[in-house]
Amino acid sequence: MDTLDLVLRGALIGVGGSALMDVWGWVARRAFRVKGLDYALLGRWIGHLPRGRFSHASIASATPVTGERALGWVGHYSIGVAFAFLLLLVHGRQWTDTPTLWPALLVGWVTVLAPWLIMQPGMGAGIAASRTPRPGAARLRNVASHTAYGLGLYASAVALASL
Repeated sequence: MDTLDLVLRGALIGVGGSALMDVWGWVARRAFRVKGLDYALLGRWIGHLPRGRFSHASIASATPVTGERALGWVGHYSIGVAFAFLLLLVHGRQWTDTPTLWPALLVGWVTVLAPWLIMQPGMGAGIAASRTPRPGAARLRNVASHTAYGLGLYASAVALASL
């Protein structure tokens, strides 16, 4: 497997993980009435970063950014791909040929630290959603979403390995 093939596999695995995370979000909204992240708000937060604004009291009250919804979706999938490369960096090329579940799940669970320690505080929700009305529920949603991401990484790798 050459480097280009590995990069392509990593990107597809990351997109697959992010897509399963989105499917889980859709199911959770419909079946359990769980409110997920509005990717326009993620885009708004990302859009303020180049302007030197890393933290907001409330991202919903921050000045809107042109194209924030699209920016949020691109950001979401780009982050998912970047974390997939982390999985490949740690577990190597051989993992793409014979993927196993636990490394993918572990990466999914470790990546929950990104929203807890970076995104949520930056958006005004506090560390691990501590400033939200129901922090425990928010944390559980985060863990569930990132578990779906890990399962998606694994499922995507299995699908690619079978090609």
